[in-house]
Amino acid sequence: QVELVESGGGLVQAGGSLRLSCVGSGNILDIGIMAWYRQTPGNRRELVASITNDERINYAESVKGRFSVSRDNPKMTAYLQMNSLKPADTGVYVCKFSVTSASAWGKWDDYWGKGTQVTVSP
Repeated sequence: QVELVESGGGLVQAGGSLRLSCVGSGNILDIGIMAWYRQTPGNRRELVASITNDERINYAESVKGRFSVSRDNPKMTAYLQMNSLKPADTGVYVCKFSVTSASAWGKWDDYWGKGTQVTVSP
């Protein structure tokens, strides 16, 4: 059906950078929204960034000016460039695509990746 796979997480010191990728595969015709969420050690999930098929972008206030989200539609890939990382950015980063397929035109479904761990040490 549809599978999303994240990569690029790891351990980095405060002030460092990481670039996350989320690659979609399967029965995908169009991706309306590509979004990144994170689950913190405190068990809270928040929307970090999203980008629509017409390039509308939203960021959480806590990451504005530091993170940048982008998409490559032919590759069905979302990216999250994270700069000036802080310990508070630590968490599991999960991507979500809102997709439609040729066999189900007009029907949109959400798919989630399994996540990639980002740990920022002080």
